[in-house]
Amino acid sequence: MDPAAPKPKENMGEPLPRVDARLKVTGQAHYPADLPTANLAYGALATSSIAKGRVTKLHLDDARAVPGLLDIVTYGDMDKVEKPKFGNAGATSIGPLHDRTIFHDGQIIALAVAETFEVAEEAAQLIRADYEEEKPSASFDSPGTKTIPAAGKSPLFKEDVKAGDFDAAYAAAAVRIDARYSTPTQHHNPIELFSTTAFWQGDQLIVHEPSQNVTGWKAELARELKIDPANVRIVSPFIGGAFGSKGPMTPRTAIVAVAAKRLGRPVRCVTSRMQAFGTQTYRAETRHRIRIGAGEDGRITAFAHEGWEVTSRPDPYVVGGTSATGRMYDYGSVLTHVSLVQADRNTPGYMRSPPETPYVYALENAMDEMAVALGMDPVEFRRINEPKAEPIGKKPFSSRSLIQCYEQAANAFGWAKRDPKVGAMRDGDWLIGMGCATAIYPTAVAPCAARVRLTSDGDVRVQCGSHEIGTGVRTVAAQMASERLGVSIDKVTVEMGDSSLPPAPVSGGSISTASVCSAVLKACDAVRAKLSAGATAEGGPLAGSHNEELDLDGGKLAARGGASAKIEDVFKAMQIGAIEEYAEFAPKGATPEAVKKLYAGQSEFHGGDQDEDSVKYAFGAEFVEVRINSYTREIRVPRIVGAFAAGRIMNTRTARSQLMGGMIWGIGQALHEATEVDRRYARYVNRDLQDYLVPVNADIRDLQVILVPEVDHAVNPAGVKGLGELGNVGTAAAVASAVYHATGKRIRDLPIRIDQLIA
Repeated sequence: MDPAAPKPKENMGEPLPRVDARLKVTGQAHYPADLPTANLAYGALATSSIAKGRVTKLHLDDARAVPGLLDIVTYGDMDKVEKPKFGNAGATSIGPLHDRTIFHDGQIIALAVAETFEVAEEAAQLIRADYEEEKPSASFDSPGTKTIPAAGKSPLFKEDVKAGDFDAAYAAAAVRIDARYSTPTQHHNPIELFSTTAFWQGDQLIVHEPSQNVTGWKAELARELKIDPANVRIVSPFIGGAFGSKGPMTPRTAIVAVAAKRLGRPVRCVTSRMQAFGTQTYRAETRHRIRIGAGEDGRITAFAHEGWEVTSRPDPYVVGGTSATGRMYDYGSVLTHVSLVQADRNTPGYMRSPPETPYVYALENAMDEMAVALGMDPVEFRRINEPKAEPIGKKPFSSRSLIQCYEQAANAFGWAKRDPKVGAMRDGDWLIGMGCATAIYPTAVAPCAARVRLTSDGDVRVQCGSHEIGTGVRTVAAQMASERLGVSIDKVTVEMGDSSLPPAPVSGGSISTASVCSAVLKACDAVRAKLSAGATAEGGPLAGSHNEELDLDGGKLAARGGASAKIEDVFKAMQIGAIEEYAEFAPKGATPEAVKKLYAGQSEFHGGDQDEDSVKYAFGAEFVEVRINSYTREIRVPRIVGAFAAGRIMNTRTARSQLMGGMIWGIGQALHEATEVDRRYARYVNRDLQDYLVPVNADIRDLQVILVPEVDHAVNPAGVKGLGELGNVGTAAAVASAVYHATGKRIRDLPIRIDQLIA
């Protein structure tokens, strides 16, 4: 860091409004499918009506007879295009038009392109297929599924963590539990539908599509189309809901690009909400077995977590949350194992806090069960098992403020007023239950680049190929630049969401604020170093002063001796109108190769439990009150309090919004969300917002977020821990705990619904 630059601030950031708020509330923020495009053609997908088999013949005559139809892209038209690749930037290896094999229900079999959206839709619906149909395997316990270990089979899963002799410790434990839990399939239903708009300008392909990974998509799409990545540009300035659903690229993008090339005009395909269930990724359904052994004093001596997850036949996608659950508490001994169950389904993918949400639900439910078995307060049970170091490698935590979170949340919630006796708390016809759970999310960061330009009149432009997925990253990047260059935030312009900008990693894993702000910080410090050097050079307005003694604020450079100079005067002395610096941020432990991978669209995460020196996590504690009608068993959540520690908070307003949204999502996970699967045909049933239940305003009452101050210099230069995926991790378990406290019924399978409480 330049000696003239101040140390990164450690306090809570200002709750400034989003810099793009006015654009969004006035409708001026253009999302990818909103882009006004001349001579636009419209595409609509035709998808399979079976889940397993083979297409023997397509009937296209009826579709081709529709007036206004321009083209149909189907089998044979993608032969010169490489198949998709499962991995960092790709959602699946299934090339739906490369192979007539049907791997899942709703698989793409054609794209109809027409002069209008209505004509394209009509034509797509008229496309018929003949199949050689086979009986599909839908899910767990279905005949024909295949179970394989995640370790060694999936590139997304490193190992089954373990420590000590679990079997011996569990056998010797005075108190033991052995319980099973499950979470259902859940689908992304963002307000902004999935779409692709592609057009060619000579050899250059431009794609407007909601994306969390424009740099990665640029590389992957270029590979599939066998063209130079320099000729591909992905543009995604705003995204209307993502959280994993728009992270990996689907096969649709290349298909639409081919259609645009064939027609010589732009083509836009907006996927219907129903089709999105089969053409996009989703949260895999999971099963868990947890065994815990403890002494009569409440200290855990043995912990085992086994997980099973549904995935597709071709792709070994893995959730794999045992790395986090195996490090949560001071267990003594640890044993974990994750298995994949291959079925005839589309490939799952990332969904907000992908590993932690289902796995921590099972763990925290089990922790509550163990506290009950011990006759111990659930908060005290967690306090007793607070570790000094993580139990696997005995590495210290870079910071761990979990107990502070519990103390502040419990105090705000009124936990001391809780009667521990099951069913003892009532309000008229309503049973009252109170529960709590821990939230945890790994703190990671990835290589990132940024360009910063400061002009003589104090205007700042920040450019970074990151993505505004609704988290407010544009705003916090502007705040970092404002802080480092001493200008008001209204002087800062931030450009993002374009693969032509300096590359950034995928906006996933809660790494964006830390990665982007670290790169912006580095670029800003390079700018101020040049500015300081110009000011103190011979002939400069502060000649004779030392660089390290200069402060930059309010459009002025000020020396400790009292002399100061306006930025514009420094620029005049330097005989330039602007200073522009490009910076590459590389996390601690990242090799030069990791930075090179960034330009190739590969995001290499550093942090979490992977560092050699310490384990890096953000923590939280959530407390929930439920009310259950003693007659109807209607479930309500009138109060929820969460306290979270996530390093430096760049903006308390956007952080609070993220955590609040996560907690609401957690209520949805606990009580509402589940994709229903017809086990006969491996088909999703509730493929719309009428039948796919999510929380609405009436479901959310009093929700309080507490930001616990925390300083952690080890995580990254900005001192930031990601929190976008922290808030929803503990909520469902806290709800389940509260339901048990109110009714005495231990519901282990999500979602918790009335019928489970009636029996």
